[in-house]
Amino acid sequence: MADGPRYQRIADLLREEIRAGKWKPGDRLPSHNELADQMQVSITTARNAIQLLVAENLVYTATSRGTIVRSREVLESVVTSPIRPDRPKTARDIFVEIALAAGREPSKQFSARMEPASPEVAHWLGVEKDDWVVSRTIMQYLDNEPWSWEVSFYPRDLAEATGIDCPHDIPEGTTRRLAERGYAETAHRDTVVARPATAEEAVILGIGPGTVLLDHLRIGANHERITRVTRHRSTAARNRLAYELGDDLGTEIIRKTLGSPPPPANAHSFESSLLPSSP
Repeated sequence: MADGPRYQRIADLLREEIRAGKWKPGDRLPSHNELADQMQVSITTARNAIQLLVAENLVYTATSRGTIVRSREVLESVVTSPIRPDRPKTARDIFVEIALAAGREPSKQFSARMEPASPEVAHWLGVEKDDWVVSRTIMQYLDNEPWSWEVSFYPRDLAEATGIDCPHDIPEGTTRRLAERGYAETAHRDTVVARPATAEEAVILGIGPGTVLLDHLRIGANHERITRVTRHRSTAARNRLAYELGDDLGTEIIRKTLGSPPPPANAHSFESSLLPSSP
């Protein structure tokens, strides 16, 4: 190992082993105790070495499984797919559809609650501050790796009328649920910002503080009101967002021409107002 603090030298060694393929995505690295024994160092030194790799997003820690090597694959999400009127009907939401199409194994943790609208949420939904809204939170995983954090807010009366106030996940997704119950969304406004993760986001997503996130805010509406707002946060280096706008024939020509997703572009911020494409 090169000169430097011992924890730095151990981190350098593990980093090179990961890049060389000794440790593959999903593999468990030695525990702090195991690493300390192998390297003849203190547990604190071993822990500091692992924390360097966590900060670099090469690994993440899972309470029940230890330190796991992260996937380096980039997942492309066509974010206009959920709002296309010709989208095939299935009992899967868009996250599950995208993950399975990419050959990944999706899983989720879900929670829901009624809460007073914060000034920010009230502004997004067009309701009064402290009005009751339904908050639905989904932590999404790919191959057991923390992948994205999604929080959606709905006006209380609309959530109750459509059954979105239920205490469990909706397999087909809330976009379909709204449409099935007579509240189909006809317009969407998306804002995507690339920015450093906060301390809270870093803990929730299992990433290093300051890691660049894609913060994707979608506001949906029908002809009468705002129906919901969804905030989806994911690691920028592992996710690519694509938009498909226009008619089906032109979209299909683009898909056939590309064949496979294009290489990732630099992260950036943009805003777009969207209407679902005509069938």
